[in-house]
Amino acid sequence: MERAVLQITLCGLLLALVTTLPNKDDWDIYSFHINSTVTSRYATTVITSRVANRMDESKEIEFQVRIPKNAFISKFRMFIDGQEYNGVVKAKEQAQQQYTEAVSRGQSAGLVSSVGRTLEEFKTSVTIAAHKKVTFELTYEELLKRKLGKYELQIHARPMQPVKDFKVDVYINEKAGINFIEVKGGLSTKALANAITKTHADKQAWVYFYPTEDQQKTCDGCGDQGMNGDLVIVYDVNRDNSMGDIKKSAGYFVHHFAPSNLQRIPKNVVFIIDQSGSMHGRKIHQTRIALIHILNDLAEDDYFGLITFDSNIFHWKRELVQANKENVDSAKTFAQEIRDRGATDINQAVLEGARMLNAHPREGSASILILLTDGDPTTGVTNLKQIQSNVRDAIQGKFPLYCLGFGFDVNFEFLEKMSLQNNGVARRIYEDSDADLQLKGFYEEVATPLLTDVSMIYVGGTNLTQTNFSHYYNGSEIVVAGQITDNDIETFAPQVVAISSQRRVVFSDTNVTVESTDGVSDSHIQRVWAYLTVKQLLDKELQLSGPEKKNVKKEALSLSLKYGFVTPLTSMVVTKPLGENTDVLDKPKEGETPQATPSLHGRTMQYPGMMIPSRDFALRTGPDDYPVSAVNTQPRVTSRAGTAKRKHMKSGVSAGYLRPYTEQVRVIPKGSAFYDMPIALDDTEWFEEAATVVPQRATTGPVFHRFLLKSENQSLPLCFDVAGEVLLKLLHHPTRELSVNGELDSVAHGGFKRIVIHFQTDQHIQIDTNGITVREGQTETQHTGLDLITAGSVTVIRRDKEIDVAAGDVRMVILIQEKGHQQFLWPVLRQKPMDSNATGILALKPAVYEEVPQTPLTKLKISNQETDVTRSNAVDYSILSSPTLDCWLMSAESALQRHLDDFTVSQL
Repeated sequence: MERAVLQITLCGLLLALVTTLPNKDDWDIYSFHINSTVTSRYATTVITSRVANRMDESKEIEFQVRIPKNAFISKFRMFIDGQEYNGVVKAKEQAQQQYTEAVSRGQSAGLVSSVGRTLEEFKTSVTIAAHKKVTFELTYEELLKRKLGKYELQIHARPMQPVKDFKVDVYINEKAGINFIEVKGGLSTKALANAITKTHADKQAWVYFYPTEDQQKTCDGCGDQGMNGDLVIVYDVNRDNSMGDIKKSAGYFVHHFAPSNLQRIPKNVVFIIDQSGSMHGRKIHQTRIALIHILNDLAEDDYFGLITFDSNIFHWKRELVQANKENVDSAKTFAQEIRDRGATDINQAVLEGARMLNAHPREGSASILILLTDGDPTTGVTNLKQIQSNVRDAIQGKFPLYCLGFGFDVNFEFLEKMSLQNNGVARRIYEDSDADLQLKGFYEEVATPLLTDVSMIYVGGTNLTQTNFSHYYNGSEIVVAGQITDNDIETFAPQVVAISSQRRVVFSDTNVTVESTDGVSDSHIQRVWAYLTVKQLLDKELQLSGPEKKNVKKEALSLSLKYGFVTPLTSMVVTKPLGENTDVLDKPKEGETPQATPSLHGRTMQYPGMMIPSRDFALRTGPDDYPVSAVNTQPRVTSRAGTAKRKHMKSGVSAGYLRPYTEQVRVIPKGSAFYDMPIALDDTEWFEEAATVVPQRATTGPVFHRFLLKSENQSLPLCFDVAGEVLLKLLHHPTRELSVNGELDSVAHGGFKRIVIHFQTDQHIQIDTNGITVREGQTETQHTGLDLITAGSVTVIRRDKEIDVAAGDVRMVILIQEKGHQQFLWPVLRQKPMDSNATGILALKPAVYEEVPQTPLTKLKISNQETDVTRSNAVDYSILSSPTLDCWLMSAESALQRHLDDFTVSQL
């Protein structure tokens, strides 16, 4: 039977079709999700793609995925016809038989290859029977590296076709607090900007990217083959403690150290520039441009030297000189005259650069040696091991050597080993139009040394990752992980010793807290330790030889297998159905040729197994409830038989957390399981006043639902309450003939119990927590939603706790929230209509307001109208984790700037 090849490719984090495709009617990528969770700078990404074979014959589907080069794949599995097939990580030697068999059949046995600057590509394939489906799921992990004061999570999207259920969800959780978060890249502008939703709440942030099919075809660089561009999430964390951020879990710890309130250290830097014949053309031109920019950025208290080399050495000056204007201008003139010629004597050039730095010792300064070359040594000493030995003897650990390898002709492994042996790093400079910016960007990373000779000391710590660092630069970060001996936090004492400017400094804050993350994940910190340890062991193995090399390699292999990491020492055998060819996943080396706390008002308080409506305090403990008489001035109750305790804020009503009005409060009868249970309030100071309780029959009050209206110009959103079982107009999109209405739940937890979507004529979709009902004319069909539902122009699919709805340029997610074992719905508009005539609660624009200064009560000005507000908080149900946000509480009419009746309907 003829077999057509389907290719699904992930670029960065996203899947894409990259080769010649069959007719689109033959197959369907009906769902593609990326879920990336970043916890304490450690990112775990799960890519899930679902594909259906629509043909009447079997098809071979090829799965391709591109991941960051620094990442380790840790899981791969396929789901086919109810059967799960898992990849298995093995030592390369153990996987050699499968590897050899695959090569003998002419297959691509090395399933991961380098792709450009930052990506690696993994691929495999499987045969799918007619009208069957396959789900691919890939997981990889990486520790985000801080550069120039920020972390970056990059998503490169090139799906090569529009996908109906296409979404990227990124969740960031940083206990230190998120200082800022931005979304950049080509996919964040113009046509696709409206597909991005960003939420930032102190220690957490969420970014959603939900482009419609139309947007995937019409954005910049897009077409019939879908998107082609970058989405980059950029953020940094708060840094209040000079000792940094230390977390522990299950006997492991990780320490992020990045002090910023330090005086910069003057530097001595020598630039060694290759001007051999192979640098001809654009390489030498871009090097000149970058070098001139770098010279402009030198500080006046820096000293510098500049030499070029081919088969000979050419000095601008034979000794280091101060970076004053006269010397910088002279060096720029020299740089402009650099011309390519001759052979390549790397040995002589690096030794001369080391001599210049050694001849210029300067107390209170930091020395740096930077080599730029594009080729192998071709003259002088050409034996690579001898060059590395000579350089190591010349530098003697006094300063770092940074090697920049220009292009793919360079022997990158040689440069990498030489850098690592001398406390530096190697970086490839790619032959693109921005090569000069790459060079300048690298220099900026090392331009501002803040500490030298950094020693990270951990009394009570063992199995530590690297603890000694020659330099710490502004905008970077030192990360150390290890185990806490006997898991005894009382004897664990971290300390950092370093040289800052002209003095020795010690960071040893006795008040530093080692924060536990046990509630997040017992294995998270341990995996960070394993990731760092394996990375550093692989670097160490590159530098060693003989028995030492063998022992380090054995240790790295053991950890890779234990934690399921695909590293240069391991392979993943991709398990497939019986009769399918076996593939072996290998990680390539750099240098391989590239291939392709809640307020009570309007809210519900949660206790184990029970919900308490905030406006009508009652714990149901039997046939009767026992209320107290109505009282004034913001009373609150601690349960006690026959007694209620009114709780007042010391600062009075103007403190703003609770509104002053009369309300009914209730207590729990004596003998209740919750007798004497205190009611947790905000962290506001209170005092108590006894009140007499008269038992009487309970009365039922309305349930209040609190809504958030995000702000465009301020950090705090607005919030308002809606009471009772109201039918709300969520979205009316006349251009699309689309209406979405929702019925608020009468149960105490709040939220919606039903949402109905109307589209075209006599076509409706009703969604509740039990399932999805599609009505077309007189025909009614029940669905679980686990498979894609298409009805007219609307598509619906349910994934765990969310239901995704797409209709033209509208993308909506209906989240299934749960409190007290009761579920309710909460709709979120991830992609707003492009038309400005859409109406409804979900179509509201972000609020624009300003605070009115010097008023007795807090006031905000909205649309030139002043309104009284109080400081409160609300649960943000638009996010599954439901964080609590501070907000300005006001009436619904004030927040909406119109009467609430304008947002209600008479029937669903």
